[in-house]
Amino acid sequence: MNIAKKFSATAASLLSAAVLTAALLFTSVPRLHADEHYERCQRRIAHADHELHEAIEKHGRHSPQADHKRNELREARERCWSEYHRWWDEDEHRWHTERDWNDHDHDRD
Repeated sequence: MNIAKKFSATAASLLSAAVLTAALLFTSVPRLHADEHYERCQRRIAHADHELHEAIEKHGRHSPQADHKRNELREARERCWSEYHRWWDEDEHRWHTERDWNDHDHDRD
């Protein structure tokens, strides 16, 4: 009888550990997945911002090339906003949770 009680206690402990492990695993995976999406969004905006800076430097602030890159930056910001309700500000190195960007924020000196 003593062996049966020990077996039952061991089985209960193993079952509890398995349930706890599963709960921790399934609650942490979505967070990691979301972080990957934010990073991808951040990289997309940073790349578009860099391309705009290069177009301005090479062709001027009001050139068709700069306007094209400005539009790509706006589209990248819009995509992040529509998917995550946040957008990355590459110049300030921070996330914004308000849709408060200025499409012409690179037109100033």
